[in-house]
Amino acid sequence: MTTPVIPVLREMRWWDIDPVLELEKDLFPEDAWSRGMFWSELAHSRGPEATRRYVVAEEGERIVGYAGLASAGELADVQTIAVARDHWGTGLGATLLTELLRAATAFECAEVMLECRIDNIRAQKLYERFGFEAIGFRRGYYQPGNVDALVMRLTTAPDSGLAAGPTSDRGTEING
Repeated sequence: MTTPVIPVLREMRWWDIDPVLELEKDLFPEDAWSRGMFWSELAHSRGPEATRRYVVAEEGERIVGYAGLASAGELADVQTIAVARDHWGTGLGATLLTELLRAATAFECAEVMLECRIDNIRAQKLYERFGFEAIGFRRGYYQPGNVDALVMRLTTAPDSGLAAGPTSDRGTEING
């Protein structure tokens, strides 16, 4: 009997873009990010002036998830979270989100925002477990499918830290 390999998180680098794009196109066929979008985000993720945090989840040699966060002042924005379909329900989405919230804390952000497809109930449940609250909609945000986005926000007291983790232990996963 072989022991299952547990995905390991590490910083996303330029050589990860091609395997990330494969996963991106599988999970988000209508509104997948382009190579240029990932390059642009990674360009702001290193050095003393970094305003981004991008990570991949690796299982052996395979990328099975990725996530990214952008910060500006006291505000952070979850740019993307994706988990390979065969890893849904494993807790990997929560692990990725926890890492993004740690990054938001390191960037000294008091608030984290995100947009989530209105039809992605799995993602909404994950975000709610972490304390995110729905605050509005963006009509037709996801193109070309013209799908609305639910805007969600997490606000914490300055001394509580954002990386507290989920408020319950139910397993909910996310794919976008």
